[in-house]
Amino acid sequence: MYTDNAAIGRDLIEKKRSTRPLQTPGDVLNFWFDDAASDPEKLEGRNQLWWSGDEEIDRLVATRGVTLLARLASGLAQDWAKRGAAERLAAIVAIDQFTRNIFRDTEFAFENDALALKLCKDGLLKEEDKVLAPVKRWFFYLPLMHSENLADQDRCVELFENLLEDTDDAYYSTIKNALEFAIKHRDVIQKYGRFPHRNAVLERKSTPAELDYLAQPGAGF
Repeated sequence: MYTDNAAIGRDLIEKKRSTRPLQTPGDVLNFWFDDAASDPEKLEGRNQLWWSGDEEIDRLVATRGVTLLARLASGLAQDWAKRGAAERLAAIVAIDQFTRNIFRDTEFAFENDALALKLCKDGLLKEEDKVLAPVKRWFFYLPLMHSENLADQDRCVELFENLLEDTDDAYYSTIKNALEFAIKHRDVIQKYGRFPHRNAVLERKSTPAELDYLAQPGAGF
């Protein structure tokens, strides 16, 4: 069946046109996931929000989330995380994902990665990820995927392998794709020790091998 992704994206923007600032963990989770964690048919529209890199969506995230993001980065994230798995996930989504939307293509896109990684690892120690639906566990683990540390990348792949085993048919292909993406991230860190596509905005000098990699179609994430 033909799916008009552009139309889905426009519908998403219209539905989320509200400029009311996000304030609570529930606000963040509803904005980010809607019903996609319980209804696989809703995933297509979420993909537009999550992965398109669309400038209008980035502006939407900034309009609704930038004030909350500043508060979370200044200590509120830990307060949320103490409340439970859902609240920790909301903090992770905002710290890890909103930062990338709001500051895309700048060095500030990565400035909250250490905090997101701590929130993730602390939650893993408490096994809070295990009580979440597969799609939500996916985002719980993304700070590990964004890390430039190989041990974090190995752990990320292991977690996605375990998640795939726990996932039923309705979400299996989605989580399988996420695992494949985790492996690709791990392979880049294994080979280069960092993500070469970040070098320009972080003002890091690329090695000849990294330049060869970056010249390949589809290099980077």
